[in-house]
Amino acid sequence: MTAIKIDKISKAFGEKQVLRAFSADIAEGKATAIMGPSGSGKTTLLRIIAGLEKADHGAVSFSGDDTVRMMFQEDRLLEYFSAADNIRFACPGLSEQTINDALKGVGLEDTKGQPVSQFSGGMKRRTAFVRALLSKCDILLLDEPFNGLDEKSRLLAVEFLKKHQNGRTVFMTTHRRDEAEMLEAKIIELK
Repeated sequence: MTAIKIDKISKAFGEKQVLRAFSADIAEGKATAIMGPSGSGKTTLLRIIAGLEKADHGAVSFSGDDTVRMMFQEDRLLEYFSAADNIRFACPGLSEQTINDALKGVGLEDTKGQPVSQFSGGMKRRTAFVRALLSKCDILLLDEPFNGLDEKSRLLAVEFLKKHQNGRTVFMTTHRRDEAEMLEAKIIELK
C-alpha cells in the first residue's frame, strides 16, 4: 500500500529548477531512500512533503490521517539542555528507561546532564536522530540522518533505526548507497 503519493512535483527557486514533474509512490511501513547529487532537490522534496515548502506544481497526498515528523539536516537542539532533556521536551510521556535505553543504543549513555552545547557534531546528530525516532508518528522524514557520524556511530544509528522503525514509513535522503542498503530501503535516484 502507498503511504505517500508524490504526483508531478515541480519546484524552482528563481531560475534554478530543483524538481521537475517528479512522481513516486512511497510504500507504507517500509524505508525508502532518495539519492542524488547536492542541489538535486532531495531536501526540498522532504520539505514539500512535510508542508514546509509549497510546490510550484503537482501534489502530495497521504493514504490516511498520518502524523508526519521530520529530522532536519540541522540538529535544531536546545543547546543548554541535556540529550535526555531534548528528547523529553520533544517526546513528552516517555519513561526515563526508554530515554536511557535509546541513548545507550546510539552510544550516548555517558552524557547524563551534560548540555548538548558541549557535544561534538556527531553526538548532537545522534541526539537529534534519537529524538526523531522516539517521536510518535506514522511517517518519518529523515534528511541526511547519518551525516557527520563516524563509522561506528553510523552503524549504531542504522541498527537503532531498524529496531525502532516499528512499521512506520521512513523516507530519507542520503548520499550513500550503503546506508540505504543496510536499511533494505527502496532507492529512488534524483538526477
